[in-house]
Amino acid sequence: MIISKKPLNLAEVKSLVATLDEKKPIHSYLKSFAKLSKDKAEKLTEEIKALNNPKLKEENIIKIVDFLPQDLEDLNKILFDVGLTETESNAILEIVKKY
Repeated sequence: MIISKKPLNLAEVKSLVATLDEKKPIHSYLKSFAKLSKDKAEKLTEEIKALNNPKLKEENIIKIVDFLPQDLEDLNKILFDVGLTETESNAILEIVKKY
């Protein structure tokens, strides 16, 4: 039974499965792909949320935190279903570049 549903970035998943010894494939995957620590991922999430862009859903923000796009092309690949203006996209990229 599903009680609630919340998207998690890879850093959060990594901290949740850290104690599960039987999940070796997950540990390997997370070690390879989780680029940020949990603290930095949370900070980045909050900074993007602070933009107060109604076009960005929580799932979109999590994707940005996980993939850390470096240019407009990468950001557009992640947010292909969200119509951001160039100004909105650049604001997101400026925040991501800090990380």
